Amino acid sequence: MKAKNLLEMVYHSVQRYPDKAVLMWKSDGSYRSMRYGEFWEEVRHVAAGLAQLGVGRNDKVAIVSENNPKWPVSDLAICSLGAVSVPIYPTLPSNQVTYILQNADCRVAVVENRDQLKKVVSGETNIHRIVVMHPGAVLPRVERVWSFFQLAKNGAEHPLENWERIWSEIDRDQLASIIHTSGTTGEPKGAMLTHGNFLSNIEGVQFWCLEARPDDVTLSYLPLSHVFERMAGQFLPLSVGATIAYAESIDTIQDNLQEVKPTGIITVPRLLEKVYARVQDQIKASTPLRRKIFDWAVQVGMERYEYILQQPMDRLINGEWPPFLRQRWKCADRLVYRKVKARLGGNLRGVISGGAALNPEIARFFWAINIPVLEGYGLTETSPVVASNPIVRAKAGTVGKPLPNLEVRIASDGEVLVRGPNVMKGYYKNEEATAQYLKDGWFSTGDLGEIDEEGYLKIVDRKKRILVLSTGKNVAPQPVEHAINQSTFIEQSAVIGHQRKFVIVLVIPDWETLIPWARKKGIPSKSRSDLVRHPEVQKQMVSMVKNGVKAFAPHEQPKKVVILSDEWTVETGECSPSLKVRIHEVERKYKEVIRAAYSEDGSSKPGSAVSEVAATAAIHSSVEGKA
Repeated sequence: MKAKNLLEMVYHSVQRYPDKAVLMWKSDGSYRSMRYGEFWEEVRHVAAGLAQLGVGRNDKVAIVSENNPKWPVSDLAICSLGAVSVPIYPTLPSNQVTYILQNADCRVAVVENRDQLKKVVSGETNIHRIVVMHPGAVLPRVERVWSFFQLAKNGAEHPLENWERIWSEIDRDQLASIIHTSGTTGEPKGAMLTHGNFLSNIEGVQFWCLEARPDDVTLSYLPLSHVFERMAGQFLPLSVGATIAYAESIDTIQDNLQEVKPTGIITVPRLLEKVYARVQDQIKASTPLRRKIFDWAVQVGMERYEYILQQPMDRLINGEWPPFLRQRWKCADRLVYRKVKARLGGNLRGVISGGAALNPEIARFFWAINIPVLEGYGLTETSPVVASNPIVRAKAGTVGKPLPNLEVRIASDGEVLVRGPNVMKGYYKNEEATAQYLKDGWFSTGDLGEIDEEGYLKIVDRKKRILVLSTGKNVAPQPVEHAINQSTFIEQSAVIGHQRKFVIVLVIPDWETLIPWARKKGIPSKSRSDLVRHPEVQKQMVSMVKNGVKAFAPHEQPKKVVILSDEWTVETGECSPSLKVRIHEVERKYKEVIRAAYSEDGSSKPGSAVSEVAATAAIHSSVEGKA
C-alpha cells in the first residue's frame, strides 16, 4: 500500500525497525548512531517546538546547514505540521540567502551555527524566529533566537496531543518543499514540490534502479540542500529502514568509506573521476607484471559487462554464464576487483551518479571491476529523477530509461520533455516562469537529448549552451569539458566559442596533482601564478587537453588553452551551489582573457592583452588542429 505522505512512509520503517540504526555521524573521533525509535521521538518533539513558535500549515521554514542528524529531523518535523521546508545551501553568501528567504516568504529558519545565523539576520527578511542547531558556548541574547536543544526540550514538555492526526491527514497534493534552482543563468526560482512528487520518485526509483534494502548503509556527502541527495540519500533510505551515515566532509570521504563500509553511495561524476584517475596513476607506477594482471582483469570485466548487455533477462536471472568467462571472472575478482573495492569500504553493491554527465569510459571501467555505477538524469523540478540505468543492463554513455511511472518525449528541436507525478506544481510566486516551462502537464527541461532504439536516453547538453561557430558548425561543450576534466591535472574547464571561428578552453588545474608533479620536475615556483607561467607546466596542461579531446571532431577540439591560477567556487561566483560552472559568470569575469586568447598576436607582443593576462596568472598556448 502506497504512503499518503512522507511522514507515513517513514513511520512504516519506524514500526518495523524501532531499534535499528537510522543515522550515523562522527563525534569525538568515532561514529555514533541513533535508532529509528529515537529518531521518531526527536521529530515529534521538534514538531511540537516549532508549533509553539507559530509554525503551522503552509508556513515556510528555511534550513541552512551542512548535513548532520538534525537536518532530517528538522525536515520531517516541518513537513509533519503541513508546513513547507525551504533548504538553502550553507555555502551561499548572505545576499543570496536573503533573496531565498524573501522569495519563499520564510517566517522561521533553522540554521547550523553562528556563521549561518549571521547570514540570516544580516538581510531584510520576515524571519521572526531562528533555531540554531549548534549555537556554541553562548547564544545572542535576542528573543527570536532559540537553540535546537531548547526547542526540542520545550516540545517534549509540551507535546502536540494531536500530532499523529495532523500528519496523517496530509495528502500527496500538500506542498512539502520549495527548492530553489541553482541559478546558473539568472536568479534562482523556487520549485514547489509536493509530498506526492517525492513519493512518486521514490516509488519509481525503487522499482527501476538499485533496490534499497533495510540492511543497506549509505554514505551521505552531497548537500541535503540539493534535491538529488534529499530524495536518493535521505528519503529513499528512510523509506525502507536503511541506515544513513554522514561523511565528515568531502575531504574525509576516503577515511569515512573505510569506517562506515557503505553498501551504496550517491555521488556526482567528479568523485568517480578522481577515483578512476588515482587508480590509473597507481597502475602506471606499478611493476610491468602488476600492470599486465590489472589490464587483463579489466578486459575480463568488460567482457562480462558486454555479455550482460546482450543476454535475455531470463538467462541473467538464472545466472547463466559461459563457464570459461565465469572462471576467468572469479580469478580476476580475487586478484584485482576485491582490492579496488576494499579502498571504497569493501561492501559497495552500487553507486548512483547524477548531477552531470559521466564519461562513458569511466562508467564502463567501474562496471568492469564489479562496482556497478548507475547513471541517472533529473532536475530540481522533477523531484529529481527522470531516468536511470537499471542494475541489470546499465548502458554506459546514457542516463538509462525513463522511470516507469512517468513519460519522456523529445520535442522537434531536440529538447527533453517530461510529464508525470514527479513534476513540480510550479515556481513559487512566478506564474510567468511556470507558464513558460509547464505546458499541458509537460515540463520543458532545457536539455537536448536523444532516445535510442532500445529506449535509453542520452543527454547531449543544455539547450542554451550549444555553441554555434561563425563557420556554421555546432559544438556541444559539455562532453568536451567532461573529457578534459578526466585528466588528473585538471579540476575544472569551460569551453568557449559561440559566434567565434573556433573553440578555446579555460582550465583550472588540479593543484593536488600539479604541485607534486612540478616539485618532482624541479620546477621553481613561489606561487600558483608562477607555476602556471612555467613553460613545462603549460606544455603538460596542453598535452592533457589534447589527449582528452582527441576523439572529438576537429571543430570540437579547443585550439587554445587558457590556464588559470584561480579557483572556481560557490563563494567566488563561478560555481552554482550544486557545483555546476556558471558559464555566463566565467565569460564575464574573464572577458579580457578570452578576448586576448582570440587575438591573432596577443601571445607575443609585450604590453598586449595577453601580457596583462599573464600578470594575473593566465596563460594560453596553442593546441594543434584545424578549425
